Order: sequence, then structure tokens, then C-alpha cells
Amino acid sequence: MHAKSNPVAKPVPAWRRALVLIVMAVGAVIVFGRAFQLQVLERDFLLKEGNKRHIRTVEIPAHRGAIVDRRGEPLALSAPVETIWAVPSELLASPEYVTAVARVLNRRPAELEAFLRARSSRKFVYISNALAPADAKRVLSLKAPGVFSDPSYARYYPAGEVAGQLVGFTGRDGTGLEGIEKAQETILAGHEGVRRVIRDRAGRVVEDNLEFREARPGEDVRLTIDLRIQYLAYRELKKAVTENKAKGGTIIVADSATGDILAIASQPGFNPNNPGERTSRGARNKAIVDSFEPGSTVKPLLVAQALEVGAVQPDTVIDTSPGYFRVGSLTVRDVSSQGMADLTKILMKSSNVGAAKIGLELGPERVWSGYQKFGFGEPMFTGFPGEVMPVLRHFTEWGNIATATASYGYGFSISAMHLLRAYAGLANDGLMPQLRLLRSAMPMPPQRTVSANTAREVRHMLEHVVMPGGTATRASFHGYQVAGKTGTVRKVAAGGYAGNRHQSFFVGMVPAEHPRLVGLVMIDEPSASGYYGGVVAAPAFSHVMQDAARLLQISPEGSDSPELTTPRTVAFPSVTLHSEPRS
Repeated sequence: MHAKSNPVAKPVPAWRRALVLIVMAVGAVIVFGRAFQLQVLERDFLLKEGNKRHIRTVEIPAHRGAIVDRRGEPLALSAPVETIWAVPSELLASPEYVTAVARVLNRRPAELEAFLRARSSRKFVYISNALAPADAKRVLSLKAPGVFSDPSYARYYPAGEVAGQLVGFTGRDGTGLEGIEKAQETILAGHEGVRRVIRDRAGRVVEDNLEFREARPGEDVRLTIDLRIQYLAYRELKKAVTENKAKGGTIIVADSATGDILAIASQPGFNPNNPGERTSRGARNKAIVDSFEPGSTVKPLLVAQALEVGAVQPDTVIDTSPGYFRVGSLTVRDVSSQGMADLTKILMKSSNVGAAKIGLELGPERVWSGYQKFGFGEPMFTGFPGEVMPVLRHFTEWGNIATATASYGYGFSISAMHLLRAYAGLANDGLMPQLRLLRSAMPMPPQRTVSANTAREVRHMLEHVVMPGGTATRASFHGYQVAGKTGTVRKVAAGGYAGNRHQSFFVGMVPAEHPRLVGLVMIDEPSASGYYGGVVAAPAFSHVMQDAARLLQISPEGSDSPELTTPRTVAFPSVTLHSEPRS
């Protein structure tokens, strides 16, 4: 038998070998080219993108400065808190943890689950408000997947609604939104620190020693407010508004020598610790941001100007009978006829007729100039947000009617702060101080409004307003002589003035001979039994000033109080305002 021979393998065609080599070479070129692109050309970009996904810049919250009263009592403080956040998809993957977390956070499990499902595509969502560190620790101790915390600071207001309108409040991000919190934002706000960390895909920090910049805390802000007097003022104002069934009210107490505001409040109020009240009308500090026609409270300023320019003398007698007075189409009326009345009686009985006749004797330019000297044409410069400007038309736009009405406080508007400052000028022997809310504010020279002798003459007249037979007997209190003036203003309504809507005032000073305190009380739209300033506003003034004088240890003679440490004699020259007519 013959063995079968194996067939001879045919050689591989040269073109096929070449094709394989070409394909391999092209592949190598592509691989090496891509590697060159990634490692050389796009290296920086890829590193940057990688860092975005793993390296995070974490902000370190800065401690916000405190707001304190003149004695260091806290009005606004920052406390450390933590806010719980979650990765929705990771927490939802473990339903038993959703229930546990919800219960610790006092949320319904079904509500939290629905909240997370609606945001399941997100990598970050807050599931709590700010919590005390101990409460946050309870949540984190559950070790729920995808649940973490962010440390921060929350604002707390120890005085609550007593100082709420003045202090204001901050937003969730810690930025001041109202009041002193907003006005002093640059001082209170600290500078956040920074640290760079590496996080894993779940958001956990795995390394945090890359970069660190320490946070710098904000500075404290000290106010001129005395929290003890602030409490007294707020309590009595709230009581007066309630008893008189009023729409609201305002109260201010100040040191007449330095211009330091010791208390300032309005009604209705609000509690800045309750976010739900922050949009209410109670958040409005009416003493600074609202204006009104001052009514009869300007009559002492008119009399001071008339005495200063020599238009009248302290013993000048004016005929106010028969209780009304025609000025063109205007009829000026008194509550009752006062007959022949000197300046003291005109103020004591608050005669509109007497004031109008004095104003017409002065003429529009001198009436306007007097009000200008008492600060009715300039801002207060308190720095408080929304501070209102007075509205006082130039005398060239006045006629006899405007001059007469301006003489008893109608036809122009000012704020409560403007009116109080004017009375501080009378109290301080004609040197009107600049009112201030901040202890750090640079003291400004007082403005010379009238001579010391004129201021003393008017103060003596205002003592009679509080004596028997005057309009403000309820402003007096035992042991101290009080000087002041009432005012009752009809509020503006459509087409004129409302017949049954009033604002009731009392502005005064204690002790009358050498005043250390000036105060203002305004009750808005009282509707109980009466509406005259001497009936509804004067009692609140009496209660507040009586307690304030004793707290500050002010003697009945007006000697310097150990509590009011700034010396009564101001260490810089006064400034006299010259009101020149416009060309």
C-alpha cells in the first residue's frame, strides 16, 4: 500500500500580510495619538474637570458680630447650628432609614419620602431647618445612607419683639435684611473661611488637608439703646395702644444732652425670632420710616422763633376771642375761646387762633426759617434703612392760609425723630444735638436753634401745660417737674381730613429746669373713649419717664446721672444754621 501524502500549505499572499501590518500600525498610531492628546494636549483640562468632580471648596461660615445695648446686654446673637442635607436617591434606596430620619426630624415619613422623590435627580437637598448641634448629632447617629450635615450659625434675638423693629433680622444666608442688621451689614458680617477637600462619589470627605483659610468673625455693634428703658417704653406703648383700642403707636426716649436714643419702639410689633411674622406690618419702625403732620406740638417751636426774632415778648397778650379766626377762606378754630391770652396760656390751652396770629405776625419766611433751624428740612442721618425725609415746602410757595396752618402744625410732615430732636434743642438750652443710635457714631456738633434764654423761657411756659388747667396734667409724676406739649392731629383722608381718625401726641422733657431726658409718645387712631394727646399719650409718657429717671438715677434738679456718663457740656462748638431764601 502506498501512504497518502499531506497537501502542501499554500503561502499567505503578501498583500494580506501587508494589510494586517497596516491595520496594526494605524491602530498603534491612533492609540499613541489619543494618549498624546490626553496626556499632553488636554492634561490641564482633564485635571481641572477631574478636580471638579472630586475636589470641593468648602466654605467655613464666619461668626456674625453681636448687637448689644449701651450696657452690653445682647440684642442679637449668633449660635452654632447644623442643617441636615441628603442625596435623595441614596436615602430612598433604604426606605427604613427614610422613616427613621423623618421621625427624628419630626416630619411625617410619607411627606419626607414624597419630598425626596420629587427631587430624586438631585445630588443635594436640605431636609431640615437649622438644628442645634445635639439634635443634628441624633440624626447623623442613625448612619442613614446619603445623609449629611452642614455647620453654620443662626441668629437669635434675646429681646424678641421688645427691640425687634430696631434690630431687624437676617435671611437664611445670614445677611441682614432689615433694621440694624441691614444697616450695619459690613460691620457685623465676618469673612468666610475656605478649605479644599476631596469627596467620594457619595459626597463624603475623604481628605481635607489640601488648603485652608481661617474664617474671620464680624465685629460687634453697640447701640445707644438701654434695654431696661426699651422694655419700659415698649410695655407702656403696647398697653396704651390696647387700652385706647388704637391702630398703633410710637415712642422714643433720648438723652437731651448727647442725643443718644435710649428707647425707640412702635406698635404693632413683631418677634424677629418667628420667621412667620417678618413680613407683617409690625416689622416697620414707624418712628424712623413714617412721617406725619405734627399739629400743636410745633407751637412751642413757633413761639421760640417769635421770641428769638423779637416779634413777641414773654408777656405779649393776644386776643383769641371769640374762639375762631378767619384767614381768607380758612376758619381757624379753638376748642373754646381763651379771650386775651399771653404766650404761656396759648401753649397751656393749645390755642390754634393764638398760634395762627403769631405766625401771620412773623410772616412765611420767618416761620419757615424757624422750622428749618429746628431741623425740619434735613435728614436725620441715623443710617437706619428707609429713613424718611421731612416735607416742608419753601416759604415762597406759602400764602396767608399756608402760613396760618403751618403755625399750628398742618401742611407739612416730619418724622417722630425730627420732632423729638427739636424738643431736645429746647431742653438743651437751644443746642440741638444730633440723634444717634450707634455708640460708635462720630458725635456731631449741636446746632444752635435759639438762644439759651429763649429756650429757658419756652421750657418755663411748657411747665404750665402739665400743671392743673393745662392740657397734659396726666403727663406729670411725683418728685419731678415735667415740661411738654400735647398735640391732636386729624389724619389725611380722601378729599381732605378725616373727621374721626386722629393721631395723639405728647412730647416732653424731665426734669423741666435742667432736662436730661426727652420723650415722645404718639397713639395712632385711638377709638376707645378719647383721642386728645393729653388723655391717651400723656399717661404713657408719665409712666415711662418716671421709671427711666429713677433707673438712670437722675435727680429732680437734673444733675448728671451716673448712668448717662457722657458729660452734659459738649466739647465742641455749636453750629448755627442760617436759612437763606432761595434765589
